[in-house]
Amino acid sequence: MNYPPPPPYGSPYGYPAYGPQDHPQAITIMILGILGLLLCQFLGPVAWVMGKKALNEIDASGGAIGGRSSVMAGYVCGIISSMLLILTILFIIGMVILAAVGVLGSSSSTY
Repeated sequence: MNYPPPPPYGSPYGYPAYGPQDHPQAITIMILGILGLLLCQFLGPVAWVMGKKALNEIDASGGAIGGRSSVMAGYVCGIISSMLLILTILFIIGMVILAAVGVLGSSSSTY
């Protein structure tokens, strides 16, 4: 009884058995985005800019560079934390203006 030969090791058609290598900054962008969201919103714009650049590089590679999901997670977290940073700055500016108006309004004396 003849059996067919076993298939060769690896994947067929000459493709590697593993996916494309991740972008070198994929994990860094994801960590910056998460830290920007949770701890320090000043990291948000950094993750946003680095994430956009890395996404453009991944798209231009034609599938040779992976890690798109990690970069996208950091990119989105960077956008959200940047918006939170902007809202926080606007809130602080508004409170300073209200405090200044309150101080100026109450400093006039009628004595």
